[in-house]
Order: sequence, then structure tokens, then C-alpha cells
Amino acid sequence: MDASSTTNVLAAAAEVVDRKTLVHDYIQHHVLYHVADGEPSVWNLPFIRVPALDVFRNDGVMLATAVVVLVALFGLLYRRDREVPHGWSNLLELFVLFVREQIVRPYFQDDDVRRMAPVFCTFFFLILTLNLLGLVPLFSAATSNVSVTGGLALVTATFMVAGALWKKGPVGFLKCFVPAGAPLPLLVILMPVEIISFFSRVFALAIRLFANVLAGHILIFALLSMVVLFGWFAAPVIFMAVGIYFFEIFMAFLQAYIFSLLSAIFISQMAYEAH
Repeated sequence: MDASSTTNVLAAAAEVVDRKTLVHDYIQHHVLYHVADGEPSVWNLPFIRVPALDVFRNDGVMLATAVVVLVALFGLLYRRDREVPHGWSNLLELFVLFVREQIVRPYFQDDDVRRMAPVFCTFFFLILTLNLLGLVPLFSAATSNVSVTGGLALVTATFMVAGALWKKGPVGFLKCFVPAGAPLPLLVILMPVEIISFFSRVFALAIRLFANVLAGHILIFALLSMVVLFGWFAAPVIFMAVGIYFFEIFMAFLQAYIFSLLSAIFISQMAYEAH
């Protein structure tokens, strides 16, 4: 191999390495860093960048945005359709009834269903809104940040503890960690296991939502990166990425449902079931 051929091979290899680095940095920036670093190569809208809109890369801002969207949506529809609900009001009412009948009622006593339904509607609609906003190029996915999902899981843990204290009192709450009917010698082993189980359920809530949302975004970016690495020969992958994108819309609903359902199960177990 002559010197010119060697130079061409080295140049091609360097170009591949540069592309891989570019793809790695781009994916890492969009799924791990939640505040834009101000580099000109960073865009917050397709193919363009408006520096003033970088604020939406902050997860705290995204939480506030989701709350504003929900308050505005429900407030507007309530004010417009106060007499006879129709259109979007009927659709939202369908989701509210679904949460109440399929998530709350199976796990809570009848007198607690009305009290707890707003809590789980808040869980469902907030997580759903955050998931859907994360699929819009302008915004970041706040639920792909474990700090956000951890905060939501801590709210569930608070209701677990408060529900047990309200229904059973302090002594009954402590009995939640004492398996009923277990021999006294085994309690030395089983009680720590029950305490660890409590924290592991809270941990699982946070990690499940975080990991599923993060994985979906990484998959979409990884598929699109093949076009960068291999050129337009990999263009058919774009159709696969679009399919995954629409699947992520379904996952946005599914993850909101799963988080709300598991929260209902964990809270009711602490409040009602004997251990």
C-alpha cells in the first residue's frame, strides 16, 4: 500500500471516529444533560436554535410547563363545558373515569375512592403530560431524569406512610413491617426484609419510569445516528425511527398508567392489608 492510500485510509478512519464522537456527544447531550450548554450546534427546534428557548431544557421548567398546560386545559374546558360536556371534555372525562374505576376502585375501600381519585388523576395526567412533552423537539423529557421520577416516587411513599398511619395508627403502621403469624425467631430476619421491601418498592417506581422513558429516547436517537454514520444508505432506518416514535406515544400513556397503578397497589397494601 502506497503512502497516498495509507493517508486516505487514515483520513476515512478519522472521519468515522469523528462521526461516532459527534453521535455520542449529541445523544448524551439530549438524554443526559438537561440544560443546554450554549454551543451553536445545539438546536431546540428542528434544524434551528433559538437561545431564548433553551430554558425548556431545564426539568424544573418542564414540570412547571406541564402544570401550566394541565391547569389551562382543565380550566378552559371546565369553563366552556360547565353545563353539557362535549368534545375534549368528554375525552378527559373518559380518562378520569378510567383512573377512578380501573386504578383506584379495585384497591381502595368505597369511602376512600372519592378521596384518592384526585391524587391518582394528578399522577396520571402529570406523568402523561411530561412524557408527551418530551416527544416534542422543543422540550426535554423530564421523566427521563431520575431526580424527577424519584420525587414522584417519594410522593407515593409519603401517601404509603400517611395512609397506614391514618387507617391503622402508629402501632398499626409499625405492624406493617411485622409479618402476621411468623415465629418470633424469624422476625429478626423478616422485619428487616419488610423494611427493605418498602424502600425497594419506592425505588422500583422511580427507576421503572425513568429507565423506560430514557431508553425510548436513546433508541430513537441511536436509529437516526445510523444515517450520520453510514450516510443515506441507512435512510430506511428513518422509517423505523418514526415507528418507534409513535410507539413512544403509546408508551407515554402506558407508563403513566403503570406508575399510577403500582402506586395505588402499594398505598392500599400499607393502608388495608395485614402483614
